[in-house]
Amino acid sequence: MTVAEAVAKLQTALTDGHLTAETPANVQDWLSKPCVAAYHDRILELVAAEDWKSLDEMFWTSIPFGTGGRRGPMGELGPATINDRTIAESAHGLASYLRESGVTSGGSAVVTCDTRNNSMHFARLTATTFAAHGIKVYLFDAHRATPELSFAVRNLNSEIGVMISASHNPPADNGFKAYWNTGAQVIAPHDRGIIGHVESAEDIPAMDYDDAVASGAIEVIGAELDEQYIGEVVALSQTQARGINAVFTPLHGVGETSIYRIVQQAGFDGVEIFEPHREPNGDFPNVPQHLPNPELLEVFDPVLEWIAETDNPADLILASDPDADRLGVMVRKAGGEFEAITGNQTGVLIADYLIRKLKDRGELTPEHYVIETLVTTPLVKAVVDGHGARTFHELLVGFKWIAKTIEENGPEKFVFGCEESIGFLAGNYCRDKDGAIGALFILELAAELKADGMTLLDRLDEIYAEHGFHLESQKSIYCTGPTGKAKIDGLMQTLRTSPPAQFGPIRLVEVSDYSSGTRCAIPGGEQTGTIADPKGDLLFYKSDDDQPVRIQIAGRPSGTEPKIKFYFFCQSDLSDGVDLNQAKGAAISVMQEVQDALGAWADEQLAE
Repeated sequence: MTVAEAVAKLQTALTDGHLTAETPANVQDWLSKPCVAAYHDRILELVAAEDWKSLDEMFWTSIPFGTGGRRGPMGELGPATINDRTIAESAHGLASYLRESGVTSGGSAVVTCDTRNNSMHFARLTATTFAAHGIKVYLFDAHRATPELSFAVRNLNSEIGVMISASHNPPADNGFKAYWNTGAQVIAPHDRGIIGHVESAEDIPAMDYDDAVASGAIEVIGAELDEQYIGEVVALSQTQARGINAVFTPLHGVGETSIYRIVQQAGFDGVEIFEPHREPNGDFPNVPQHLPNPELLEVFDPVLEWIAETDNPADLILASDPDADRLGVMVRKAGGEFEAITGNQTGVLIADYLIRKLKDRGELTPEHYVIETLVTTPLVKAVVDGHGARTFHELLVGFKWIAKTIEENGPEKFVFGCEESIGFLAGNYCRDKDGAIGALFILELAAELKADGMTLLDRLDEIYAEHGFHLESQKSIYCTGPTGKAKIDGLMQTLRTSPPAQFGPIRLVEVSDYSSGTRCAIPGGEQTGTIADPKGDLLFYKSDDDQPVRIQIAGRPSGTEPKIKFYFFCQSDLSDGVDLNQAKGAAISVMQEVQDALGAWADEQLAE
């Protein structure tokens, strides 16, 4: 089959409804480029075989850089999948942008990966692409945690870093996380500059891996950096309390290299690793549904069953995602059952713990600060403000904005950073979230509370009694497949132009649009204020403050998955005649009604 015949066949398939609108042009683009000539025969085979499903999956779009970098399903070829070409393009784009930004020669990069299938292959491909650009590469000898990559970029004074990982995504996915010289993920203008070079990539320089190592262009690193990273985290310990029992599961990821080693070195002898999840394995074989996301309560089920069968004395269960930058927590209640605490609750507990430690030592000042994102619980700010410290909370989703805030305000008075998606950071050793620092502090706090006959849940109730009951929840509306993006864009547009005035019993009175920078009344649409910063694709709805249970709802399209993510923030104050249990009950009831109403509204909109 000739290229001309293939193009004609693609157009016919589009007309017949077999292909997404952009697929034929993207296929034709690849067929016209000499730089991807190695793939031409295979593309023509697929067209001749009329394998429209495979072609659509490979060519319906080009994977963009989002809040977590470039991430998507692995595939044989095409711009819509993670494959050798798209990984090489990503590395080439980052290297080319580095040169454009002023590092005209030399420079260095750090590269590592998680335990996903093909991760080490993609890490070596990234390293050799950098080496071919004349960039010195420090490549870890095996999989490592994302926060150690961030640490290594800072420690080795490198200009850039790359983590090959798709975080908590399904086994079929992988990704490319790009880091700048601060050890943080790239942000504007670097992200736009990099993707510009990625999209314009033609011939990509290459270098043989063995030759690159032999010449010193690639230096394989490992143990020495491990010890330095582990030492930095352990040095942040706040107490000698170690009387706590816990089970840790790395969910077949890299967590043993960071979280487990760190808590062991810190002296938590009562923490053991869950053996069925210990093996590094990109198929995540023993994780329910093979979804290694510690935000999903199902991942804890095998651990809970094992604890029950063995009568294990664990007070906590800790779980990390495949690249060990996030931490999920479950707590044993007085009756013996376990209850999960959310990322919001964990963030509140650690923020309060660290601020109180500073206060107890007489070191707390009004200049000390905690950072959270806009979609993280307002209870963090209430707690920190209550202690007399500062909170930065007007941040878009993504830990890179927390890292940016640290850089802008200096690390000297930085206490803690957190986001609702179980991401935590303290100290000055790295600029990305770290499941290890979260594990260290939550174990220490739990140990101190246990010595006083309390649990983390008891401490949360004390905080609620002081600041009011706060309840947070999430709901995602998925729009998968080649038409998913158009549906997501349409739903976001409807939310902007025709904002709902009510969900369940809650009346909404104002919407803040962080894209346009405006606040407008609901339902009239009159502008009530402006937002100078930040700017991003995020909507925030606020309920009437006069209602006994108040709610805020945030909505945004995911930067890494085909969905719109909604965040719900419910607050119910305690007052005369209303105790904590009553406040909890009222908030839980209203939250469920609001979520159900929003889900029904979204279904109706998508059906039109």
